[in-house]
Amino acid sequence: MSYQTLHRPRSRIPQRTDRVSFDMLSHLLKHINLFQLRIPNFHPLHDHPKPTHPFPTRSALPTALMLVNISMFVSTDARIILRSVTKTYNLSTVMTSLSRELVFLILQFLDEEKYKDTVHRLELESGYYFNMRYFEELVTNGEWDEVEKYLSGFSKLEDNRYSMKIFFEIRKQKYLEALDKRDRAKAVDILVKDLKVFAGFNEDLFKEITLLLTLDDFRANEQLSKYGDTKSARGVMFGELKKLIEANPLFRDKLQFPVLKSSRLRTLINQSLNWQHQLCKNPRPNPDIRSLFLDHTCNQPNQPNGARAASPSPGTNHLMGGGGGVPKIAGFHPLMGGGGGLFQPAPGGPGGLPANLSGWMANQSVVPHPSAAPSGPMGLGSPNNAGAILKRPQTPSGPIPMEYQTADSNHVSKRSRPYGTSEEGGNIPVNILPVTYAGHPHGHNNTLSPDDLPKVVVTTLAHGSPVMSIDFHPIQQIVLLVGTIGGDVYLWDLGARQRITEKGFDVWKLDACSKELQASLNADATASVNHVAWSPDGTLFGVAYSKSLVHIYSFQGGSDIRNHLEIEAHTGSVSHLAFSYPNKQLSVVTCGDDRIIKVWDAVTGEKRYTFEGHEAPVFSVCPHYKENIQFVFSTATDGKIKAWLYDNVGSRVDYDAPGHSSTRMAYSSDGTRLFSCGTNKEGESFLVEWNESEGSIKRTYLGLGQRAAGIVQFDTTRNRFLAAGDESTIKIWDMDNTNPLTTIHADGGLPASPCVRFNREGILLAVSTNDHGVRILATDDGIRLLRTAETRSFAPVMKVPAGGGGFGSSSANAGITMADRTNSFAAMENNEVRTLVDGKPRIADDLGERSRACKVTEITEPSQCCSMRLADNVPVTKVSRLIYTNSGSGVLALASNAVHKLWKWQKSDHNLAGKATANAQPVLWQPASGIMMTNETSDTNPEDAIPCFALSKNDSYVMSASGGKISLFNMMTFKTMTTFMPPPPAATFLAFHPLDNNIIAIGMEDSSIQIYNVRTDEVKTKLNGHQNRITGLAFSQALNILVSSGADSQLCVWSMDGWEKQSNKYLQVQHGRSLPAVSDTRVQFHLDQIHLLVVHETQIAIYDAQKLDWWMQWVRKEATGPITSATYSCDSQSIFVSFENGSVDVLTASNLRLRCRINPTAYLPPNPSSRVYPLVIAAHPSETNQFAVGLNNGAVHVVEPSETEGKWGTSPPLENGAAVPDN
Repeated sequence: MSYQTLHRPRSRIPQRTDRVSFDMLSHLLKHINLFQLRIPNFHPLHDHPKPTHPFPTRSALPTALMLVNISMFVSTDARIILRSVTKTYNLSTVMTSLSRELVFLILQFLDEEKYKDTVHRLELESGYYFNMRYFEELVTNGEWDEVEKYLSGFSKLEDNRYSMKIFFEIRKQKYLEALDKRDRAKAVDILVKDLKVFAGFNEDLFKEITLLLTLDDFRANEQLSKYGDTKSARGVMFGELKKLIEANPLFRDKLQFPVLKSSRLRTLINQSLNWQHQLCKNPRPNPDIRSLFLDHTCNQPNQPNGARAASPSPGTNHLMGGGGGVPKIAGFHPLMGGGGGLFQPAPGGPGGLPANLSGWMANQSVVPHPSAAPSGPMGLGSPNNAGAILKRPQTPSGPIPMEYQTADSNHVSKRSRPYGTSEEGGNIPVNILPVTYAGHPHGHNNTLSPDDLPKVVVTTLAHGSPVMSIDFHPIQQIVLLVGTIGGDVYLWDLGARQRITEKGFDVWKLDACSKELQASLNADATASVNHVAWSPDGTLFGVAYSKSLVHIYSFQGGSDIRNHLEIEAHTGSVSHLAFSYPNKQLSVVTCGDDRIIKVWDAVTGEKRYTFEGHEAPVFSVCPHYKENIQFVFSTATDGKIKAWLYDNVGSRVDYDAPGHSSTRMAYSSDGTRLFSCGTNKEGESFLVEWNESEGSIKRTYLGLGQRAAGIVQFDTTRNRFLAAGDESTIKIWDMDNTNPLTTIHADGGLPASPCVRFNREGILLAVSTNDHGVRILATDDGIRLLRTAETRSFAPVMKVPAGGGGFGSSSANAGITMADRTNSFAAMENNEVRTLVDGKPRIADDLGERSRACKVTEITEPSQCCSMRLADNVPVTKVSRLIYTNSGSGVLALASNAVHKLWKWQKSDHNLAGKATANAQPVLWQPASGIMMTNETSDTNPEDAIPCFALSKNDSYVMSASGGKISLFNMMTFKTMTTFMPPPPAATFLAFHPLDNNIIAIGMEDSSIQIYNVRTDEVKTKLNGHQNRITGLAFSQALNILVSSGADSQLCVWSMDGWEKQSNKYLQVQHGRSLPAVSDTRVQFHLDQIHLLVVHETQIAIYDAQKLDWWMQWVRKEATGPITSATYSCDSQSIFVSFENGSVDVLTASNLRLRCRINPTAYLPPNPSSRVYPLVIAAHPSETNQFAVGLNNGAVHVVEPSETEGKWGTSPPLENGAAVPDN
């Protein structure tokens, strides 16, 4: 029974078995009143309607003032102001809105305080927020009573059709589980008590459910034949429930938790206390609040601390937070200890910043900076000014000031938070911290499992010496920065598996260096890289060297890398660096062996602050901010941790790291949780989470081993996981569990303490190896990211001249474009490559020795590759169309007799992922009903028809035609959902619109293109421009266009907005050759959705689709026969081309150079009686080197490289001698 049962047409009632008496069935039905109502149906391609109404408009009242009125901290002035405001706003409306917002604040507070049960109880009773994650947990655990109880706070069964469907699915699942456990008594009880109510809405459906009791196994029912185990069934059901809940109007505005800053309720109470303290007649510089039950007032000299009259007074308010002082009245600052901030405001200080810390004060040791020279008393100003201010309390004239993000030990650079822009920082992008609410999934982190961690090795990057530091670009997540012990810095494009450039250690301005550094460099001109880091916006990156220097480079994408700053930062080694934004100005924080921390202006290189106080070399820095307070943590090799504000007062914290270890500190991606990891001199390692408000260790993670040398390195990802390189592996912890979660071996070969680094989204993981490499691991999303990166083989790539150079030098800024590579495209054998240079097409020059040195790999024997014919019991006929499912676990073929065949690979010990492979035989999928997906055909011979099909993105439906009507099939049941568009003319090509599965482009036999809406069953528009039938269609969402190709060898570009024709062009023909009068031309977009692959029986060509500019052309040699099919590999780095002689060529996509030839003898069995060859070829959606071919004898073969090779041939060299990366 499918999960769409309630909304599907009535199905046939299965026959009862002879084992159950008719009396029993009658007895069951006798107790059920059956009457019939119609149940609305959903269209199979039409998504459930989404909520269209926006959130209610929020009140414009200042939030801080709202809470002052709600809480007990209400001053007389505040009440007067509120009364005046409510003259404009309807009080009942305002208070209702405020009450709702107050509930959200309480929910956040309870969640932060770990009152989980109370959180969900309040969600239920208030009905303001439906916690989807909690609901998923209940469903997954099968807590059905709790599931319905939680739902009841938001919807009742009879409210609407969505609610009815939700409750039906839950009770149906409970019923099926009882049947599966052979607990028929419980099943009957559920049927009578829970499912009986639905009998009135669909009598046949209820009878069918009842008849399940008569079956030994309900899977004998056709609709339930694919029901798996309980766990998977619950997962499928939850997916359906989630869609229904999101479409249900009753849940509108209740599925998203408001974006709040952390500890918002505490902050508002702080603001209330600030307000009260501003009204004190005798404000004390260090007020002490011990209760929230009474309004604050500063003590009179004859009063005990904290005493006051019970009645509120505008002049007798008390401020909370030990060791704090009065902030500037122009803006609210947090003052409450433990309220989400480590620092408390202090009297005076530069910029109104606090002078000391709360929480970490147990071992406080304030060390004044030697150069600190206070110029006057600390406070708000002169007593007269303070008195004047207190007589006329001021409210902020605008919203609370925006908080600007700092770079917290480089981790800020990979946060997935939205970017804002500083008003004063020269348009420097900054990150804004949202609040995490455990019940509200921010991004992906709350629904993660260990299976979502990067574990699959996708490539290894080679370097000249051991890797010391790695960092992903914060925006371009496939760009990786690497620093090595040999002093080299590498920049990699992971999408192209290509090194953009490298740079050895070099001093830019030796004359500007100190004499000591010059002497050191004269004695030994080498230096190692200690650390590399990107700025938060990715426009700069820094390199810290072992010899005093820091280099800052500017990076504008591609090969545009320039020298920016050279700073002689420290005496001796520079241990670490990080970027930060004190006072909204981008800065670089460095530390070194000279025991000093320095802050440099990232634009000018001017030194802005110097922090002294450590008694040992400073090992690392971690800039961050909380509640408008900018600060820097520093750690030293003696295990001391200090914290600094951007002033000259000295450290605010003097604390010991666990085990007195050399430690690095880092925040979680959302900036709310602080971790540290390090190793001491005895080889003991410690990974801990800190309680910032108390300066204590919150939890210590177990599982780190003893080491003889080196310091363990770690990283965080997705606000959920910690990773540490330990014992030649990558160990993973859930942040909320001290025991190791899993271990990743990354194919072995890792050093004892490898460097580890996640990209911003946590879908790629870089780890250093023993052989001086960096291994890249990826999740499924990471593999897709590498495939869909916007700039890869067509992006500018750095030239590295043989004579040296690299980034920072003038010769390094010239990128190689497609046109620049003219001389690299050789005529291979009789296959000619033609390129566009200065707008004029020509045949490329032969490269002589260099071309001949790049030998094409010939595969002739079965042992040289892995090939498998897919088992097939269907009568033999030629394969006309072939495609992999989007999941990569199946292959779908359409034969010339209009029959579809679907093969699926199952998960097994040898195929854990259940993906298509040549090493495991798939199952020829067949539903229990035995029906086949067969297209309607015309009166003519179906072999003469032109088949076509298109697969939906989720593999649920296939749209197909074989000369007759277009059919829509359900891929699970093979049932025909609908048919439409009877010929003539017949459909010859189909393509789904990229944004709406209800819209399809249909290429027709009469040369027209129809844009058809399946849901409304109407043709939106008809496009005319070709002279013969349509043979290819391809959408580009990036360019907002549709490209069509026809049997007339013409390409046309159509706008997706108004469907006007933008341009057209006929295929280029080499001089002396001609095109057939009628021939199929296919089109396919590169993953960048800009470059277009055009396939014709005579040639392969690359076009820029925007203006149909021709880039390159590869012309087949006569001996191979016509090209029958071609396709990009999944990463668009290769092109697989099949020929009528049975061979398959593998071309490098960036230059159309032949890399490998697979002869038919390697993958086809010998058959001298007939000529067998591929008619169609398809590329696996995630395996870059796997393809499938459909043959003219009806067979389908999956082909991939041998396990020893792992790839097809070797990529040819570039002009400068640097190898193009292998696929």
